[in-house]
Amino acid sequence: MTSIRPHEFHDREPDLRRLCIFGAGGSGREVAWLAEQAYGGNVSRCFVVDDPRYLESPTDGIPISLLSELTPSKHTRFVVALGDPRQRRRIVDMIASAGYRFATLIHPRVEISPSVRVGLGTVICANSVVTCNVVIGSHVQVNVNCSISHDSTLGDYCTISPGVNITGNVHLGPGVFVGTNACFVNGRPDHPLTIGEGAVIAAGACVIADVPPHVLVAGVPARIKTKEHSHD
Repeated sequence: MTSIRPHEFHDREPDLRRLCIFGAGGSGREVAWLAEQAYGGNVSRCFVVDDPRYLESPTDGIPISLLSELTPSKHTRFVVALGDPRQRRRIVDMIASAGYRFATLIHPRVEISPSVRVGLGTVICANSVVTCNVVIGSHVQVNVNCSISHDSTLGDYCTISPGVNITGNVHLGPGVFVGTNACFVNGRPDHPLTIGEGAVIAAGACVIADVPPHVLVAGVPARIKTKEHSHD
């Protein structure tokens, strides 16, 4: 994983002039606001879609463009603002294959320690707290008012919905989706609480034990509701 330190979040790419946000829905508009808070007027913003059916009037005054109409530039970076981890992975692969580079966005009102590492393309929204020795992968979405505590790991393409609390020594595999206000109890250094790749944690769930890959868990305490869960 290519990663950056917290002090590098907004100074690492002085040539950044344009931020393209794939997805013009609610997540996209929130990311556009985050970018405005982080960069002010120094970086222009545009929404990007891959289907002409999604072209509409500018959203919140920000123009929308087709991906096929854009040209890669050293001054342009992308973020993908889609909540579904599988769809986000698909679009990231499409954008990367076209030669574009990605930005990492951290809202100025995020509390984050110097020992945290964050991958490219990840977005961390306002009022979240990330403490010590946390590793967050690439193209992860951490929504507003989340907490991620010591020695935890979030794999690539995870989605963390608003109000989620992840305590210490919790490891989320790639592509895990965590619903609003879910929480995770502490793991141990010798046995982290482990959430398997592609698992879905329902809103409000309290996870107290390991979760296998590709299942849906819900409830307090969280129990498996559906095996081999799919976002499709």
